[in-house]
Amino acid sequence: MAKKYNVNEIVVAVQNRRSGSFPIQDLLECKLNGIKVSDAASFFEREVCQIRVDSLQPSWLVFGGGFDQGVLRAGIKRSFDLFASIILLIATFPIMLITALCVVIEDGMPILYRQERVGKDGRPFMVMKFRSMRNNAEKEGKPQWAAENDPRTTKVGRIIRKLRIDELPQILNVLRGEMSFVGPRPERPFFVKQLCEEIPYYNVRHSIKPGITGWAQVRYQYGASVEDAIQKLQYDLYYVKNNSLFLDIIILIDTVQVVLFGKGGR
Repeated sequence: MAKKYNVNEIVVAVQNRRSGSFPIQDLLECKLNGIKVSDAASFFEREVCQIRVDSLQPSWLVFGGGFDQGVLRAGIKRSFDLFASIILLIATFPIMLITALCVVIEDGMPILYRQERVGKDGRPFMVMKFRSMRNNAEKEGKPQWAAENDPRTTKVGRIIRKLRIDELPQILNVLRGEMSFVGPRPERPFFVKQLCEEIPYYNVRHSIKPGITGWAQVRYQYGASVEDAIQKLQYDLYYVKNNSLFLDIIILIDTVQVVLFGKGGR
């Protein structure tokens, strides 16, 4: 049949490959005849640049390629983060000063919003942002997902969130080694606990430092639900598996396009 219809590739999306009905002999024959045979996880990784959780086998994570966190790679990335954070702190100081004044004029103090997030290896740290929501935005005490058009956002907050100026204080987090410029976005402990219980492999994203921007941020829209978290995780897993300086550069360029021209995700 494969020869008859001139098939170039067969994608195997069967979960239970140990059953007697798995066509191992047929697939081997196809491969010997020059037809590419791929598993679903590798196919989605190649075609849409994400690792689909619903087609993932634990053995694929363990025995497949990627997921290498070498010392040299980490050292080069840390050197870049240090150099870039110093340059950006100087270059963006006027923008941060104007932003601070606008926040105070509209809604008073505080200027910065500090919030606990989960970092590398599950270690908590305090992330810093310009305050974009009104005071007592979570007066009920229960953490809430931040939506794209959140009614709790101030007028200044809507502007600085759209341009991602609210993230600029996180350059200090990068300087201190708690974050990197590129990596999975850090989440709050409350949501991490919930998502780890509901989404398989969610903790894998904590194997590297979180970032100010990431693959999920430039490939997916603003998310505020468990379903959105699953989609973002699939991009985060792709980044963790394939992270490199080249991919970081692509993400940084895409981030500039998102901020300036509204292209891509948010």
